[in-house]
Amino acid sequence: MKLATYKDGSRDGQLVVVSRDLSTAHYATGIASKLQQVLDDWSFLSPQLQDLYETLNSGKARHAFPFEPAQCMAPLPRAYQWADGSAFINHVELVRKARDSEVPASFYTDPLMYQGGSDDFIGPCDDVVVASEEFGIDFEAEIAVITADVPMRATPEQALEGIRLVMLANDVSLRGLVPNELAKGFGFFQSKPATAFSPVAVTLDELGDLWDKGRLHLTLQSTWNGRKVGMCEAGPEMTFHFGQLIAHICKTRNVRAGSIVGSGTVSNKDWSHGYSCIAEKARLKPLKTASPRRRS
Repeated sequence: MKLATYKDGSRDGQLVVVSRDLSTAHYATGIASKLQQVLDDWSFLSPQLQDLYETLNSGKARHAFPFEPAQCMAPLPRAYQWADGSAFINHVELVRKARDSEVPASFYTDPLMYQGGSDDFIGPCDDVVVASEEFGIDFEAEIAVITADVPMRATPEQALEGIRLVMLANDVSLRGLVPNELAKGFGFFQSKPATAFSPVAVTLDELGDLWDKGRLHLTLQSTWNGRKVGMCEAGPEMTFHFGQLIAHICKTRNVRAGSIVGSGTVSNKDWSHGYSCIAEKARLKPLKTASPRRRS
């Protein structure tokens, strides 16, 4: 099923069920008013939402209305945790080369992750507001999942069982602030403002075979000022799958229902797929220039 949160003037909005073709929606008020309620009591509430979803898809929902993405907040407007990984090692290599920084060997075996702000997310059609353009604003197109409870020391395989929903993310970065923050040795903070998410979050059954062992095998399209700049494949080159990312968090603590885990910028070695963030463009351009010419 597909779930969204409509704006209603409150911090957490109103939960709605969205049809498979994204054409209609129905308030879920009679079942749950907020997505966090569903995540806290998934076994009881999700079957009821599934019934509403099937009724909506059949065209028999009495109070259905046209779905409008512009009316959406983030599916989970504020979360108990937002932990973003960097599961595509090609992105790490490109961005570090752009600032003349080596990639430590451990990055290929142990996931990178930072904890971002989860108290203030951005809706899918809302403006991204930052304090100054001089901070170097960048977008980062990602895949993200929302979890159930996952216990401390869970294995990657066990962690996969804790994934409830999948969505898209735009993890905004302020590149001009990154070097000084990393130099302090405490990681990102001011350089990572509020994150935006897709209008809907979907259950794994909606993805079918495209969801395979913690990876989403779909093409992620990125646009910049209305121009398509990336058609990157999200599955094959994801170095660490979502089970590994969640297990990384679980090494020392529990993960609670309503935690959001990001994949990091989707990135492919084949530069013909384009890019999912502006920072990669600077590195990809010289690679394109250096490519051998085809001879007829």
